[in-house]
Amino acid sequence: MNKVQTLRFILGDQLNRCISSLEGVDLKNDVIFMCEVLEETQYVKHHKKKIALIFSAMRHFARELQEEGFQVDYIRLDSPGNSGSFSSELERAIKRHQPSSIKVTMPGEYRVLQLLQSTLKSSGANFSIEEDSRFLTTPDFFKHWAQGRKEWRMEYFYREVRKKHHILMEANAPVGGKWNYDAQNRNSLPEEIRIPAATRFEPDELTQEVLDLVAARFADHFGELEPFSMAATRQQALKVLDEFIKNRLSSFGDYQDAMRQGEPWLFHSHISFYLNCGLLLPMEVVRAAEEAYYQAQAPLHCVEGFIRQIVGWREYVMGFYWMVMPDYSTQNFFQAKRSLPGLYWTANTKMNCMAQCVKETQQNAYAHHIQRLMVLGNFALLAGISPKEVNEWYLLVYADAYEWVELPNVSGMVLFADGGVLASKPYIAGGNYIRKMSNYCDSCRYDVNKKNGEQACPFNYLYWNFLSQHEQKLSNNPRLRMPYASLRKMSDDKRKLIATDASRFFKALESGEVV
Repeated sequence: MNKVQTLRFILGDQLNRCISSLEGVDLKNDVIFMCEVLEETQYVKHHKKKIALIFSAMRHFARELQEEGFQVDYIRLDSPGNSGSFSSELERAIKRHQPSSIKVTMPGEYRVLQLLQSTLKSSGANFSIEEDSRFLTTPDFFKHWAQGRKEWRMEYFYREVRKKHHILMEANAPVGGKWNYDAQNRNSLPEEIRIPAATRFEPDELTQEVLDLVAARFADHFGELEPFSMAATRQQALKVLDEFIKNRLSSFGDYQDAMRQGEPWLFHSHISFYLNCGLLLPMEVVRAAEEAYYQAQAPLHCVEGFIRQIVGWREYVMGFYWMVMPDYSTQNFFQAKRSLPGLYWTANTKMNCMAQCVKETQQNAYAHHIQRLMVLGNFALLAGISPKEVNEWYLLVYADAYEWVELPNVSGMVLFADGGVLASKPYIAGGNYIRKMSNYCDSCRYDVNKKNGEQACPFNYLYWNFLSQHEQKLSNNPRLRMPYASLRKMSDDKRKLIATDASRFFKALESGEVV
């Protein structure tokens, strides 16, 4: 190929025409470079559906750019000579095109940034790493906000972003007079409620090629590949957003924490896949939800609750990630060392809530936030499972998981491994919480009403065992005052019974028994 002006490198989670690395692109003199590489599928062995989603979305995006007239150099996984790593493929592209300059958007993972900087510096070419336009804020915005604060709490960051972008605001005040309607967003699901169908797409020829590739090359990876019905293009992702706004947003707030056996999608938006790979942008999502409120299509508590997930948690977690890396990945406040049990891979457990959440993760590369936090994560925390192993599992099993969003949520929210930097308390619960928010307990082999003994719900005694084990570290936490007051009132015999039940359970777990 002829020498080009600018080589524009697009990573697999930057699939949007508005990405900063494409700003000012020259049809005649620039080349857009994209590559599928084995290394990125196997640094953890990602879910089959996750690999299929990213490769399919990449191929569709590349085709759309070509149809617009851009020069696209696209390396497929099975292209002759594919070296298997994006750093090597970038080096090869630089040699092919001999560009005057190279542009790339800031990657979403510290690991990738280190590799990228090393490769670009060693190439000797002029290069720039542009701000990530897939977010409403920047790492510098977070750093400025966090400076001088004793505690970093999402709620206060969220308010600043609302003000900055004038989201659900009337002058300088929040619409409705309150910033947060979370108290209205914790209802259990009525038995008779109708749940709208999730938006699905039949694979086209390009997606089918990817599915065949994944089936052949990644058969030993976690999860089910078929049926595959995810969006692969921006237009399809916009349809997912539109149908959520029309059909589910008006009930999202009420039931966002609810779980029901056999209903993985409920009233959630299912757009995190597409936000996190670039097919959707946060502001268009926020404005669509905001407009639904102003057009009286959805109540304020539902709209605010949804927008808080985008403007609050998503933006906060991104800024937090870049503020605390690279040391954050080694945090282990409770010194948890137990290996991840096989049930996280097989769903072979008598705990029905765990079995259902793992099965749905296998099938869909998806589980909603309460399943991830208060079932799968709750058990990992109570069982003292190694943060390294838990982080790896969450990163590989969910199609919306990239390290910038996965690591803070797992180490900070799920495992409290940072000792309270992200969250103000460990998110732990006994079986009663799961019974309240789901129907899982109805068909469980354990009895959620029993607190001790072999037939008792393990979450019940593991909850108190955890509090007892970590009393020295946690008893002064003001948000745990009530449970510790209850623990102190327990008789010595009761506490011994809890410890005995937990010990028996962990012995069975570690020996590979079905628990």
